[in-house]
Amino acid sequence: MAFFTLRTSKLVQRVHQVSKRCYSETAFPKITTHYTVVPRETDSRWKDVNMERFVDETDILIIGGGPAGMSAAIKAKMLGEKLGKELRVTLVEKSSTVGGHILSGACIDPIALEELFPNWKELGAPLKTPVTEDKFAILSEKGRISVPILKGMPMYNHGNYIVRLGHVVTWLGEQAEAAGVEIYPGYAASEILYHEDGSVKGIATNDVGIAKDGSPKEVFERGMELHAKCTIFAEGCHGHLTKQVSKQLNLRSNCEPQSYGIGLKEVWEIQADKHRPGAVEHTVGWPLDKNTYGGSFLYHLDEETPLVAVGFVVGLDYTNPYLHPFKEFQRFKQHPSIRSTFEGGKRIAYGARALVEGGFQCIPKLQFPGGCLVGCSAGFLNVPKIKGVHNAMKSGMLAAESAVESIIDCEKNSSKTLGIEPKDYTEKLKNSWIWKELKAVRNFRPSFHTSLGLYGGMMYSGFSMLVGGKEPWTLSHGGADHTKLKPAAQCVPIEYPKPDNKISFDLLSSVALTGTNHEGDQPPHLTLMDDTVPVKKNLAIYDGPEGRFCPAGVYEYVPLENGDGQRLQINAQNCIHCKTCDIKDPSQNINWVVPEGGGGPAYNGM
Repeated sequence: MAFFTLRTSKLVQRVHQVSKRCYSETAFPKITTHYTVVPRETDSRWKDVNMERFVDETDILIIGGGPAGMSAAIKAKMLGEKLGKELRVTLVEKSSTVGGHILSGACIDPIALEELFPNWKELGAPLKTPVTEDKFAILSEKGRISVPILKGMPMYNHGNYIVRLGHVVTWLGEQAEAAGVEIYPGYAASEILYHEDGSVKGIATNDVGIAKDGSPKEVFERGMELHAKCTIFAEGCHGHLTKQVSKQLNLRSNCEPQSYGIGLKEVWEIQADKHRPGAVEHTVGWPLDKNTYGGSFLYHLDEETPLVAVGFVVGLDYTNPYLHPFKEFQRFKQHPSIRSTFEGGKRIAYGARALVEGGFQCIPKLQFPGGCLVGCSAGFLNVPKIKGVHNAMKSGMLAAESAVESIIDCEKNSSKTLGIEPKDYTEKLKNSWIWKELKAVRNFRPSFHTSLGLYGGMMYSGFSMLVGGKEPWTLSHGGADHTKLKPAAQCVPIEYPKPDNKISFDLLSSVALTGTNHEGDQPPHLTLMDDTVPVKKNLAIYDGPEGRFCPAGVYEYVPLENGDGQRLQINAQNCIHCKTCDIKDPSQNINWVVPEGGGGPAYNGM
């Protein structure tokens, strides 16, 4: 970090003091009461509660209402109609509204949309801002080196559109409903169901009406079961159920661990004379050091008011536990070449979301008896392009094709398993532009893992472009992101400037802009496998990185009442469902599970 400051030995040694302190039992209060960790079978409070679930059946079930899920649903209904086959297609979405949890830059390539709806303009798709201007720069603390963007380069955006992706997804939802898709927003899929032969049977939605202490309320309602011939997992980055099914069916046995980034975003209303509709700007460099992957985006939207979307991405393979992605973002906006855009403006929205960055070598097994993975659940983001929506939509469409074909085929020839496998899905992907595109850029992200860091990565990327991405080797990411943190004693604390509340802001006032809401009296959905690990390990060794990598202030170390040490406090109501904690926790002790359906952020076109 450019702003590393050496503190006194007393402060640097604080981690050592934490590790040596003998904590009393009050340091480890009961935090996790969720039934996924605390069995209800042994809890007398649940003895006489009716645990029977209502069961419904569908042909194709889709988990997640983002671009991939909606495209899969629409394509399945289109194919059913074309083939004269009445197919029931059902989609469940944990957000209370379609598009309410969607967050992306977003500058999208319309190639997949044009395949799905060649007449998308006539249908009123909210792609209003074609890219008119491309800029890229490397920042130093005070300076800026511009780099030309030429046609054919990954970051060449002419022909693409700047969008508010939540609005695009809302529109896709309208098209899906018109096609006959059954959409259930506010229903959080919490558990995967399996047939006796091990194939996927469907999902169960989460139970509601459970008190914070884990006991049933008078209004307790059991979740329902949705059984399907084929289930398409379209949860987005690091999906809760995708994680489950990957472990159950060993889908990641022949690929590298996925690598991620955390993306933070704001929407601003700026002064009209500074507004350039269609302008796209990206930067790398300051405030991050050369060994920390990341960069920024600034997109000028063409709407009724002069809006810009600004964001900052930090690779979650960073090593310094003192790094605070949210504060890096706030500091970035103070750069001399950036700040002027926001002076006199007003920030109107904030949010954050993890994104997949592993690329080609991190793609897991994609199909299995009873279902498949699509979109960011599968890891189809093109990192140098900073685009994944087109690949998400296309993969959803290919999954729908394969699922429909397999269901019809199984009516003629019985399936080998009770759950129907979309047997041609992987082959369709390998024959599509998704595979070609991701393979060509497979070495871009891991090329930053050298002693040259940012500069080595940029040089390698230039070489890769010259050979068309056809180099005969594949670089490795070098392990999962949670393994990359160094002990705090080996790192220098980072001094961040205080927010000025004009351009830069504090975390809690930012979270207030997300519209996040959860039922307060429910078990925290940020569950811990062991309630003692945060203090014993994360605080003792890494100085409590949860309080910094979370972009919503969910995790907080607070003093014990007796003053002898600290304890972890989880402010679950702040959670914006970004999944960063589940990814970056160095102990892998945090398991994100779904809260009651409808909870979470309420984004408006993020």
